[in-house]
Amino acid sequence: MNRPIIMSTALILSGVAALGQQPVKLITLDPGHFHAALVQKSMYPQVDPEVHVYAPAGPDLQMHLDKINGYNSAATNPTRWKEIVYTGNDYLQRMLQEKKGNVVVLAGNNRLKTDYILSSVKAGFNVFADKPMAIDQTGFEKLKQAFITAERNKVLLYDIMTERYEITTILQRAFSMEPSVFGTLQKGTAEQPAVTKESVHHFYKYVSGAVLTRPAWFFDVSQEGEGIVDVTTHLVDLVQWECFPDVTLDYLKDIHIDNAKSWPTIISKAQFTEVTKNEALPAYLKKRSDAKGNISVLSNGEINYTIKGVHAKVSVIWNYKAPEGTGDTHYSIMRGSKANLVIRQAAEQQYKPTLYIEPLAPGAAYERSVQEIVDKINKQYKGVSLKKNAKGWEVIIPEQFKEGHESHFARVTEKYLEYLSKHNMPSWEVPNMIAKYYTTTKAQQLATKK
Repeated sequence: MNRPIIMSTALILSGVAALGQQPVKLITLDPGHFHAALVQKSMYPQVDPEVHVYAPAGPDLQMHLDKINGYNSAATNPTRWKEIVYTGNDYLQRMLQEKKGNVVVLAGNNRLKTDYILSSVKAGFNVFADKPMAIDQTGFEKLKQAFITAERNKVLLYDIMTERYEITTILQRAFSMEPSVFGTLQKGTAEQPAVTKESVHHFYKYVSGAVLTRPAWFFDVSQEGEGIVDVTTHLVDLVQWECFPDVTLDYLKDIHIDNAKSWPTIISKAQFTEVTKNEALPAYLKKRSDAKGNISVLSNGEINYTIKGVHAKVSVIWNYKAPEGTGDTHYSIMRGSKANLVIRQAAEQQYKPTLYIEPLAPGAAYERSVQEIVDKINKQYKGVSLKKNAKGWEVIIPEQFKEGHESHFARVTEKYLEYLSKHNMPSWEVPNMIAKYYTTTKAQQLATKK
């Protein structure tokens, strides 16, 4: 019988206590996604600048090294990483045997990632992994085993949840925890969920000031994962983190998938070539393409589910390229008994995420309560204020708190390093990671059946 995995955080972290007294030494394993490089866009005092890289030779590795070289030679705040690279066919075995570091960073081909995670924790490495850590139910079962093994070997397995560090999301969560402003989270219905999170992404995008070159396998969902298990990982994480702060979830009891669906984005041969620099389609993409070379990428997905009885909906859409002057966008609403907290990022907001408080029964007493909470929030986020509008208020956030997506990688890395050194990872983190990947992979299974 399946049982939830509840990890002993103290036991896990006791095994990494030594990392508080010695430098963290990173190993980068098979970096195929630009997120691996973004972990190293900043330097960290407790991390050795010497990084061992184990990967097959090829364009994925070269793009990773080019990005690191770019950070090292930046005009402002240059880094000073020294990459020591091994490219033999036995790169995984060599990494496991040589033990040149104590933290394995993983961001690349998602078909391989769960096996990489399991092999690494079995060998006694801590793992800092990009999402998704599993892309199907088979991967989910392996991931559960990886958490069990990590506990047994007293190492820390953690995923890179950058969206928790976006300021409008932080403040949406903060306001939702104030009963005088938000009230209580509604249960919602399937037709009108209590919480909805939607995001729009683009295959053609800029990273670190340059157009991102995508690996060809990014368009093969058997390697990258379907959209319903990829970006939705962030959205499901935020639903858990915002709606149930500091609550340990039991995926067998608390999560129920009501409905899930996936649908494709069609990428033309010319678009594929533009973003990958590959003139020809690899064989594994030909089965997903038509006679003209148009590729059907199952990159869009929607999940309708309940979490501890609260109706939630998450959805992700991938387009090829954003209109000029725009970019990836995010929409989020949390429905409370006193107010809705809404993040919008459309033309009206100049495509910048903006938080709104929209009370259900406005009045002078309520307005005083809102201002009291803003004053409280100002103790941590100085300068936050309100701007009245027809529906309530726009939350005005000082520019110094508006870090971009790339900067969030440093924040989540700093948090992981804190967990390693201070042994203070919350007890809910591991079971809630398991609940998150249960949600995405169970939804993928349901959508596939349909």
